[in-house]
Amino acid sequence: MPSGHAAEPAAKTPETAIQIESEMIVTATGFGTSRKTHAGNISKLNSADIALAHPEQPAELLNRVPGLNIEQGSGVEHLTAIRSPVLTGGAGAGSFLYLEDGVPLRAAGFGNVNALMDAMIEEAAGIEVVRGPASARYGSNAVHGLINVLTMPSADGPEGEITTWYGPHDITHLQGTASSGIEIGDATHGLRGSFVLHHDGGAQAASGYDQQKVLLRYDYSGIDHSVTATFFGMNLNQETAGYVSSYTDNGIRKSNPNPEAYRDAWALRSAIRFEQRYADGAKLVLTPYARSNKMKFLMHFLTGTPTEENGHQSLGLQASYHMPLGDNNSLIMGLDSEYTDGSLSEIQSNPTIGSFTQGVHYDYDVKAIVIAPYLHSVWQLTPATQLTAGARFEFTRYDYENNTATGITGRFLRPADSIDTFADFTPKLGLTHIFNNEVTGFVNLARGSRAPQTTDMYRLQSKQVLGEAKSEIIDSLEVGARGTVGNLFYETSVFAMKKRNFYFRDADGFNVANGKTNHLGIEVEMTAPLFADFDIAGSATYARHTYDFNNLVTTLSNSTEAIHKGDDVDTAPRTIANMRLGYNFAQGLGRAELEWVHMGSYWMDASNSVKYPGHNLFNLRLDVNLNDNLSLFGKATNLLDKRYADRADYAFGSERYFPGDGRGFEAGLTFTF
Repeated sequence: MPSGHAAEPAAKTPETAIQIESEMIVTATGFGTSRKTHAGNISKLNSADIALAHPEQPAELLNRVPGLNIEQGSGVEHLTAIRSPVLTGGAGAGSFLYLEDGVPLRAAGFGNVNALMDAMIEEAAGIEVVRGPASARYGSNAVHGLINVLTMPSADGPEGEITTWYGPHDITHLQGTASSGIEIGDATHGLRGSFVLHHDGGAQAASGYDQQKVLLRYDYSGIDHSVTATFFGMNLNQETAGYVSSYTDNGIRKSNPNPEAYRDAWALRSAIRFEQRYADGAKLVLTPYARSNKMKFLMHFLTGTPTEENGHQSLGLQASYHMPLGDNNSLIMGLDSEYTDGSLSEIQSNPTIGSFTQGVHYDYDVKAIVIAPYLHSVWQLTPATQLTAGARFEFTRYDYENNTATGITGRFLRPADSIDTFADFTPKLGLTHIFNNEVTGFVNLARGSRAPQTTDMYRLQSKQVLGEAKSEIIDSLEVGARGTVGNLFYETSVFAMKKRNFYFRDADGFNVANGKTNHLGIEVEMTAPLFADFDIAGSATYARHTYDFNNLVTTLSNSTEAIHKGDDVDTAPRTIANMRLGYNFAQGLGRAELEWVHMGSYWMDASNSVKYPGHNLFNLRLDVNLNDNLSLFGKATNLLDKRYADRADYAFGSERYFPGDGRGFEAGLTFTF
């Protein structure tokens, strides 16, 4: 049972490239499989990456991955892009799958654009990212990609660590983990407990938050079976800052036009993974799980500033049978099933403003059932060539009950009670070929699909048509290679994707149900030792995300915002990059790292008329090991004190921004025992 991760970051040695190429990944099949022969892209951030970054928010760490762009909002709020534009609303909530040890953090159809606030990356063993549609093991929401957070296993013997740091805006952070294991006969038992306590006073006025997380994990391993059980809890109390009109003016960027805004949330979840191993190499895996969460927040970004309350409770079971077929051939037969009971209300206390009426906008319950059988197979065609083939069928049923008056009130359309079903079939086909010891190529053809989010189905507006939301479908072709050149490891891929039934909100604030987009790009990641204990690592992406249809709207400001086929989708930078120059001190005394973060320019509106110029940031991190038990660390963010925007948007005739923070210094220590 591996131990914790907060000790000295792993040094970069001449063998690093070989180690990375041969590392094991778990996301594709649920077991350790070789990254080298994975049929498609996959990136992994290990425990040393997490320990050195000391991330306050997931974006600080995950934006190291090619093709991934998380835009930070106020507090824990964020929006995600994985081989996509930065997506909002139901598209932002439903296009990406967030997992903990392979179990979704949220129920299908009840996503949250801020879903990573429920993840415990600070004390994770690693994070794996798949860009584009994933394998047949994953269905709902794994359209543009997935992020799988791997919890830290129990240790063989007693161990623990405490980490704390302090930073600008009264940031105080405390996290820790402790673990122990025992061997009884032929079996081992282990227990680990981890926690995170974080307070941030906020860079803008009235924008601080407090968040607490706890994770418990139990591991049992016998001769032919094993059990892993996890329990996670999170609580958030946030004072939220709204958009500002400038990210360069010091007075404006530090202000908060919505000091009354807030977000309060909690989440609980638990999973138990049973694995039975048979003499012929077959395995049966059963993972029952449960989750419950609630959230209440002020919708300060809407006219009338209503309050939304939402939540859902789920019970689910992941079942799979892994069958070896000889000669390195294998078959996985699986069935995922889930029942969810969810609710949402939106109430405006303020007086009516135009079509935003005072009182109840929405109040409904949805009971959902998802049943998804799948097959995932691997066939060794030749000693150097491997074929991966799979398919997934996913049935979704929503039982919707309206708890308020049916029909139109102001701009709000409340549908009558209904039962809606969706059936989606997603085939997958991949091919890998080992050309030689240095180069492995892969081709991956996959379809991703998801039923509409429940908010897309039942939180409608007056100009919409009932039942127009359909399952979103994306078809993806990817060609890539990974390997080594000397001591350099690389992985690169070229992708082309077409998406239809894209459901999004236009400039009038109304939803479009039949959007189409194209996505074409190239991604590269690499790592290599240099000289004199220096090393370099990084990623870069060039991509175009364009509209594949025409749409003309007249905005509330009486101007027009036209979508023309071939235009860039808004908030879709063509270039993003992250490069890191590292240095390992002699005798394992620590590590320093200089990071360059590049964000290319992008259009802020769908009509491609207002552009954010992009930015380049530099960060410096330093870890020093004083002895076997104590290390000091610090980081300087935005070294050049650049004025930039974490998010730039154009709406209702005005530019609006979430401003990035200025130069900041943080310092802390880790005590290991």
